[in-house]
Amino acid sequence: MKNVANPKAAFYTLGCKVNQNETEALGALFKEHAYQVVDFDEVADVYIINTCTVTHLGDRKSRQVIRRAINTNPEALIVVTGCYAQTSPGELEQISGVDLIVGTRDRARIVDLIQEHKKGKKPVTHVSNILTVSDFEELPVDRLINRTRAFLKVQEGCEQFCTYCIIPYARGPSRSRSIENTLLEANKLTAAGFKEIILTGIHLGAYGKDLPNKVDLVYLCKQLLEQTNIERLRLGSIEPTEIVDELISLMKENPRFCRDLHIPLQNGDDEILKQMHRPYTTKDFRDIVKKIRDKIPDIGISSDIMVGFPGEEQNNFASSLSFVKEIGFMGLHVFKYSPRKGTPASKFPAQVSSQEKEKRSKAMLELAEQGFKSFATNYLGETLDVLVETAWPQGGWEGHTDNNLRVVFSGEGEKGIIVPIKLKALEKNYVQGEPNYSRN
Repeated sequence: MKNVANPKAAFYTLGCKVNQNETEALGALFKEHAYQVVDFDEVADVYIINTCTVTHLGDRKSRQVIRRAINTNPEALIVVTGCYAQTSPGELEQISGVDLIVGTRDRARIVDLIQEHKKGKKPVTHVSNILTVSDFEELPVDRLINRTRAFLKVQEGCEQFCTYCIIPYARGPSRSRSIENTLLEANKLTAAGFKEIILTGIHLGAYGKDLPNKVDLVYLCKQLLEQTNIERLRLGSIEPTEIVDELISLMKENPRFCRDLHIPLQNGDDEILKQMHRPYTTKDFRDIVKKIRDKIPDIGISSDIMVGFPGEEQNNFASSLSFVKEIGFMGLHVFKYSPRKGTPASKFPAQVSSQEKEKRSKAMLELAEQGFKSFATNYLGETLDVLVETAWPQGGWEGHTDNNLRVVFSGEGEKGIIVPIKLKALEKNYVQGEPNYSRN
């Protein structure tokens, strides 16, 4: 990479919301070092690819994006970071044109690492033993966020070791951001004009277990609601066994705490849940959801579901399909099982064919569409507050209600404000509405 004034940096993110949060923080870091942040398809001096390794598809897409950057500007410095970089640096070293490989640590030093190594003939790898780390890496996110909703990462790592999951090996043990630094960052985001903060983490419900004074996620949420002026606080994904009564009560009692929970189910069959090493049964999950809905009837509950796990026979899948239908999620992320080298499930017998996984995925996606329609229909004719997020390509605006309904409306709007919208008509995955400023 040439020494140029205000060099250009371009970013690409694969995978989860935590990755998105980290990329935004890296973008802020590069801007602080006088880089211009440009679109990934533009000619840049540095390309940073934040990779995903949850599935084989994530690995493949990561490699495709890396080669795309190399083709866009063969003279650029190519930096690969994230989970795929952490677990498989050797594979990335084989890609001609990759210059710097940084795992899921040392991202705060990434600009310095670029300056240290520049463009060389061989890739330089900075991948530490993630299983031995014990501190939370701070990456501020109050700059460069082209969003109206800010993702605030407060937890890193996972120690659940589900049999299908590579993430504990990519992210290491659970670590938490301190209460003080979380409040500081949240107040910066509020001062910067954000109306909503979404708390994220690899295992969000484990927040605080490594901190002194026995703090936990409920305590953190209370502090954020008491010591910041954020208008909306929303949680990312949280395990069913970690939704305690105090959390439900806080959500019910405080109107600034969004009525929205993403609760991973992963499978709706007890035999498969046991093989997955998930710490609950379908009865446990059913009871938790009932308790939540009894206290907060209008809550939006979404989930993750996996199809084609090794040993999932037709009767297991039928049970899973039936259970998902019974619960009635308003949103559902459907994943096809992907063997990950180094995980126990990759060696399990009775692997399911890709054709069968595809068939089962389609069946689950049909349920997902039904679940959304069933939930959204309850609100047609009602007026709900919507945070205006982006312009709608066909004209108008889109945003979300506090219980996570996606709403598109015509008329005047302004990005970043909360407006009352009357919900009028149901579409495939959103609701059409119109402003209702006459509401008392």
